Amino acid sequence: MSDKFRAILVSRDDEKNQSVDVVELGNDDLMEGNVTIKVEATTVNYKDGLAITGKSPVIRHWPMVPGIDLAGSVIHSESDEFKAGDKVLLNGFGVGETHWGGFAGHARLNSDWLIPLPKGLTSQQAMGIGTAGYTAMLCVMALERHGITPNSGPMIVTGANGGVGTVAVAILSKLGYHVIASTGRASESGFLTELGAAEIIDRAELSEAGRPLGKERWAAGVDAVGSHTLANLLAQTQYGGAIAACGLAQGFDLPTTVMPFILRGIALLGVDSVMASKELRHEAWSRISTDLDPAKLDSLTTTIGFDDIIAAATDIVDGKIRGRVIVDMT
Repeated sequence: MSDKFRAILVSRDDEKNQSVDVVELGNDDLMEGNVTIKVEATTVNYKDGLAITGKSPVIRHWPMVPGIDLAGSVIHSESDEFKAGDKVLLNGFGVGETHWGGFAGHARLNSDWLIPLPKGLTSQQAMGIGTAGYTAMLCVMALERHGITPNSGPMIVTGANGGVGTVAVAILSKLGYHVIASTGRASESGFLTELGAAEIIDRAELSEAGRPLGKERWAAGVDAVGSHTLANLLAQTQYGGAIAACGLAQGFDLPTTVMPFILRGIALLGVDSVMASKELRHEAWSRISTDLDPAKLDSLTTTIGFDDIIAAATDIVDGKIRGRVIVDMT
């Protein structure tokens, strides 16, 4: 097997002008690691879009092969944990930011960052879930640990047409929650209803500065937006409720007050997918295999090829992508 493969390489010159090129690389070009993988599938996440477009300082090592997710087969291993031919999966750990990632035919990674591909999933299906879906599951698990159940009351999901949002809607509806989906794309209401949303609200209701406390509208929520949206979620959460926060699509600020926390006992649960422990990763992926309807996963995914990655990266930052994007690298 030839060790030559194509990759997307993001570079920066002395004046910090960024360029994005498709290049040919070999295994000798790869960064250090003890497991080399033939990438069979990857995906385009919002963070990947930021890396390629340069609209946010995601990349911290130059040049960089983006792609924070990948799945594929082990080509060579110096780890006792994996052997050639094993199917593996990666999410996060700074891959695509500080270590070359999934937008290449091969990747060399640290075995501690990998987990076996869950049984019953192909590499492509796993990337249909990807970091966004895995993060959605982590949010659900965080809310459950806080004591939130379907009997607690309605659950709101912001950015409902995005990667985290679509998977969160699908999982929560399967678990029996009454899901309120917040979206800026009214034309997608039918799609969100098919995923399991019981109500659709316009994101404009939440995206502007609001009152410190508002009417109690939901028991809990999953937020990938941040800023005023998250502040309004907290202000309108029922007594004893919780919001799991995992993103900053609107902004990284949080213009709120202590009032929801000290007058209603609200909890803000931070969810990090990048450095989560292997134990938590295994649990999340195991839950996904049972709590995410495969038919719904198919409905919220679009498959593209390697040559379409750069365009998809621009589209996801511009809010033109619905659901999840699978990149079939085979």
